[in-house]
Amino acid sequence: MNARIFLFCIMLLPAVVFAGAVDDPLLTKVMINQFETRITDGPNPQVLDGQLWIGKDLNKLWIKTKFERTDSITEEAELQALYSRAIAPFWDAQIGWRRDFRPKPEQDWLTIGLQGLAPYFFEVDAAFFIGKNGRTAVRLEAEYEILFTQRLIMSPEIEVNFYGKDDPAAGIGSGLSNMELGLRLRYEFTREFAPYIGINWTRQFGQTADFTKTAGNEVKETQIVVGVRIWF
Repeated sequence: MNARIFLFCIMLLPAVVFAGAVDDPLLTKVMINQFETRITDGPNPQVLDGQLWIGKDLNKLWIKTKFERTDSITEEAELQALYSRAIAPFWDAQIGWRRDFRPKPEQDWLTIGLQGLAPYFFEVDAAFFIGKNGRTAVRLEAEYEILFTQRLIMSPEIEVNFYGKDDPAAGIGSGLSNMELGLRLRYEFTREFAPYIGINWTRQFGQTADFTKTAGNEVKETQIVVGVRIWF
């Protein structure tokens, strides 16, 4: 399935690159939303959460990635390749492919998503995933910016994951699987470079929490974070 979806995304790329008139130039943007160390009682994980897009006003190719490493071991690694189409002011519909490289076993998903700016300026990224053997998942992410000054900005963030069925090999249970809440305070030396500090809280639920307890790990954790946000 993953090869067909990836080929579909690549076939759409020429339309992204060449569609439009002279006054609709080809643009690119790289956004490293989180590049941080999370300070815990044990080993401190390093986290990277970033996105890249290339395209024009209506059509774009998006690449999204998430990594987490602890003690030089990659514990979580995900990559998405998505065709994105503007369907309304500030809103894009997206379709493509996601691969989970870590934790093992590797998994591939068809991805259908919606990304944009909700009322009251909430940045929202919602996605529905379809995997092998009838597996399904839903991920909801939202972020809000509170401006103390033009440079000092507080960002409350939330991510919630749901799964359609148990997957013991991946340590995932059906229903609400996990939630992550973050509060990050950044200072924008420029719009493109902003170091930050904050706090991050994670919690697992249901069968996912049971799998985690069986493996001898904690189901909830509070972390101090130090990192940098970069756009270019």
